[in-house]
Parts: sequence; C-alpha cells; structure tokens
Amino acid sequence: MATVLVVEDEVLIRDLVAGDLQEAGFTVVVAKNADHAIAILEARKDIHLLFTDIEMPGSINGLKLAAAVRDRWPPVHIIITSGKLRPLEIPANALFIAKPYLGKNVVVAMRTFENMSH
Repeated sequence: MATVLVVEDEVLIRDLVAGDLQEAGFTVVVAKNADHAIAILEARKDIHLLFTDIEMPGSINGLKLAAAVRDRWPPVHIIITSGKLRPLEIPANALFIAKPYLGKNVVVAMRTFENMSH
C-alpha cells in the first residue's frame, strides 16, 4: 500500500483530499506546511508520494519543498497543486494539478507513477 504525504494549510481541502485518497486505498499522512512535511520525511521511510500546495505559511513554500524532496528523497514522487498558474519550473518528473481539483483526478494522476497502483 502506497503512502502519500499531503501538505496543505487549508484544513477543509486537506481533509477532503486525504479522505479521497484513503477511500482509494492509499495510506495518508498530513502536514500543515513544508516545515512539518520535512520533519515527517526525516522521521519516516515509507512515504511514496508528496502532494503539496504551493502557497502556504512557513519558512518555505511548496515549490521549494518539492525541490528539497527531489534532492534529498529522489524516489518520492511529487505532485504540486495551486489555485494560481502552473509554475514555469517544477522538479523533474513532477506533475502539476490546478485547483480546484477533484479527488478522483488526483488519484488517477497518482496511479500514473510507478509502484503507486494497487
């Protein structure tokens, strides 16, 4: 079973996407910002995919978090989301999903990555 780290500061959005992913069979870990997400990644070895918003409070935003994950945890798949335009540059092999999104579309995108389907 694949484990997804959802990083989103908006509680309602975080809870909705976490619920959709759990219903789809993923194990979900949530973080309220990038600093919290880094602490989780440092403590756990079972994170398969990072699903992060770009805009959030804390010392770094979701794009910088994604870059850090690509550097420090290269096997972790990355999906970035935002209500704004797609950033010009995102980490290699990462996907971008615009907000608002449907949870089922996020699940479909996650399953396109190697070892993320069950």
